[in-house]
Amino acid sequence: MTREDGVAPGRPLRLTGRQARLVHLAAQGLLAPPPGPPTRTHVLSAIARMQLLQIDTIHVVARSPYLVLFSRLGAYPPGWLGELLAEGAIFEAWAHEACFVPGCDHALHRAHFERGARAIHWSDRHAGRMHAQQRAGMDGLLAHIRAHGEAKAADFERRGPKPVSGWWEWKDEKRWLEALFARGELMVARRERFQRVYDLAERVVARLPQQTPFDSDVPRELMLRSLRALGISQARWIADYFRTGRRHRDADLDALVDGGDVVRVEVARWDAPGYVLRDALPLVEAARTGRLRPRRTTVLSPFDPVVWDRERASTMFGFDYTLECYTPAPKRRYGYFVLPILHRDALVGRLDAKAHRADGVFEVRVVHLEPGVDGNEALAAALARSIRACAEWHGTPRVRIVRSDPRAFAPLLRRQLRAIA
Repeated sequence: MTREDGVAPGRPLRLTGRQARLVHLAAQGLLAPPPGPPTRTHVLSAIARMQLLQIDTIHVVARSPYLVLFSRLGAYPPGWLGELLAEGAIFEAWAHEACFVPGCDHALHRAHFERGARAIHWSDRHAGRMHAQQRAGMDGLLAHIRAHGEAKAADFERRGPKPVSGWWEWKDEKRWLEALFARGELMVARRERFQRVYDLAERVVARLPQQTPFDSDVPRELMLRSLRALGISQARWIADYFRTGRRHRDADLDALVDGGDVVRVEVARWDAPGYVLRDALPLVEAARTGRLRPRRTTVLSPFDPVVWDRERASTMFGFDYTLECYTPAPKRRYGYFVLPILHRDALVGRLDAKAHRADGVFEVRVVHLEPGVDGNEALAAALARSIRACAEWHGTPRVRIVRSDPRAFAPLLRRQLRAIA
């Protein structure tokens, strides 16, 4: 006899590796194509579903937060993200890294920050040292913003010669703004051309949805939210989602399992148990009975939650992914800013692309397929549609395929692109 939630009493819940991937992709909103034209509500819902949206400034293609949303929503106006920030529907916080998070979650993130999160992120530790050493300058900058309103780094002139490069050679005001943000004294009011515009934290918080102080168990809440966003996870992957500290062990989840909020599951070929929320069991049962059908082909940002944990991506997808933009060029294997390719429920390859916006060209320098992936017409057709959609969203409608590995795949891809031109 099986209960309504799909769990047979006294019998452990078992999943195949593919079923676990389907649960994960469904939780992340990557299982099926978008249901229709995206709206601002869809953007906010996608962020809420992931719990956070990591920020990065590299823009050889669209900056990461925009690309993560495109992977889930398709072509949407990127300006919506800035509008949601300025309105207070979302705000910026140190979560996994610097992230956009739903405005309604400010009390939780503030409680997490005040109860020790500031000690986890290197940025706040650095900010603490800076505040101790340069307090007069930072206090003066804070007083300036209190008296005159919002400020950005570009508002302040550099004194002395301009350095060659390096964040450590930023002008004082830029470093102080970043440090005051890391300390929670300033928040990001809005962005101009993606540059942060800061204001006093209390003035930004006043625009966020009204909320009461969060007085529940913060670590427990963040564990549950991580599981909700991931769909299914091993214990050791959970803490990384919100960067809550040391890796969890299975024993750390015993209380949640015993209390009925979380269910421990067995996944074929995993060397440790998986965990799902009790209220996600209908999704698990849909995966077990073949009712979750992957129908999405898209490129992912290197900072997409699906791939940012290298061990998790390796275990779930058999995909070994390292971002090589920080690797010296001669040592790169795949390219500077390589986009993983999601095809149905598999990560089948990676794409090294650059958007030449002035020329209207979306250049695919190389497509690497994973060993054992069949680079057939069906895959070429699905990937061509994805590349075409991505290129047009970038405002670079002319697609140039330079080469592929294996070499025979590039001609197939070019032919499919011509067919849908």
